[in-house]
Amino acid sequence: MPGPRTGTRSRREDPVSKEEVHTSDAPAPGGAYSQAVVANGFLYTAGTGPHDPTTGAVVGDTITEQTRQVLRNLRALLAARGLDFSDVVKVTSHLADLSRDYEAYNAVYEQTLPQPYPVRTTVGSTLDRKLIEIDMVAMLRHA
Repeated sequence: MPGPRTGTRSRREDPVSKEEVHTSDAPAPGGAYSQAVVANGFLYTAGTGPHDPTTGAVVGDTITEQTRQVLRNLRALLAARGLDFSDVVKVTSHLADLSRDYEAYNAVYEQTLPQPYPVRTTVGSTLDRKLIEIDMVAMLRHA
């Protein structure tokens, strides 16, 4: 029987420790990296693309569809550690065609993330078979 859909490898709270965060609700890594890591009071996500978590296929043909999928995947990574977009403090977005896609991407982003918005860097990048990739940094909540 499969295990739980979300979890962590360890629960160490030592500020100098590093904890891998994994969820089957976001795409599996395509290489030697973690989906997300907790360290020093923050959760850092890997660059996340518009892939279906189950099949690994790219979802959508437009920047709007792909941005929505990327944000669904990132929402799942944050939720695996009890966080949401209100905890995000830094975003880096890579667009395959910055001049063509920025406005549509920004519209989805603006509708999805709450104010005050995190700081953000948006750049044009060469991406393999996708239009967008985003990584985030979120603050952990303290009880």
